[in-house]
Amino acid sequence: MSTSELIIEPGRSEKNYWKDLWLFRELFYILSWRDLKVRYKQTTIGATWSIIRPLLTMIIFTVIFGRVAKLPSEGKAPYAIMVYAAMLPWQFFANALSEASVSLVSNANLITKIYFPRMIIPASSVIVSLVDFGISFLLMLGLFVWFQFLPSWQIIFLPIFIVLAFFASFGISLYVTALNVKYRDFRYIIPFIVQFGLYVSPVGFSSSIIPAKWRLIYSLNPMVGIIDGFRWSILGEEKMYWPGLMVSILVIIIFCFLGFKYFRKTERSFADNI
Repeated sequence: MSTSELIIEPGRSEKNYWKDLWLFRELFYILSWRDLKVRYKQTTIGATWSIIRPLLTMIIFTVIFGRVAKLPSEGKAPYAIMVYAAMLPWQFFANALSEASVSLVSNANLITKIYFPRMIIPASSVIVSLVDFGISFLLMLGLFVWFQFLPSWQIIFLPIFIVLAFFASFGISLYVTALNVKYRDFRYIIPFIVQFGLYVSPVGFSSSIIPAKWRLIYSLNPMVGIIDGFRWSILGEEKMYWPGLMVSILVIIIFCFLGFKYFRKTERSFADNI
C-alpha cells in the first residue's frame, strides 16, 4: 500500500499547495459528506427542501411576472418552466455563496488545530450546493412531463453552463469567505446581496426585455449569462445574446482570479483572526 508524506517547508507553500490539496482529498470528501448530512438533519422532509424552495419561488414569480405583469415567456415554453430554468442556477449560486461565506468561521476549531489547505472548506460547501442542484433538477424533469414540454437538442450544452455556475459560485465565495474571517459584518451583508441579486437577475423574467443599449452592461452580472445559457439549453430558444455571455464569462474569470489571489494572500492569518 502506497503512502504519502506531507512536508511543510518555509517558503515553499506556493509550490506545494496544489500537491497538498490532492494529499488532503480525503478530508475534502469527509467535510462534503458531513455538510450534506448536517444540512437537513432533524428536518421532517430532509432533502425535499431542495425542491420545495425553488418550487415556491417559481410559483410566486410565475403569478407576479407571468399572470399579473404579463411578461412574455421565451419561445414556446410555459412561463413556469422558463422561471424554473433560471431558478436552478440561481438557487445553486445563492446556496453556495451563503454556505461557503461562513464555512471558515464555522470550522474554526479545525483550522486552529491542524494544517491543511484551507481552500478545501469553501470548496466542500460549494460541492454540497451542487448536490442540492442535482436534487432540484429532478423537479425540472417533472415539469417537462406536467406541461408536456420536450427540451431541444441544445440541452447537451447544459453541462457547460453548470460548470460556469460552479466557478462563479466558487470564485466569489473564496473572496467573501476570506473577508468574513477578518470582517464578521459580512455574514449580515450576504443575505442582503442574495436577496437583492434575485431581483436584479433575470430569474422571474427574460433578459430580452432589457433595452438593447443596456444589455451588455446588464451582463456584468455574471449570473445573467449563466441564466440565459440555461434557458437557451433547456428551452431551445434560438436567440442567445452571445456578447453578453462573453462578458459574463470574463467577469467570472476575474472573480475566480481575485478570489483565489485574496484567499491565498490571507490564508496564513486565518488561524489568528478566526
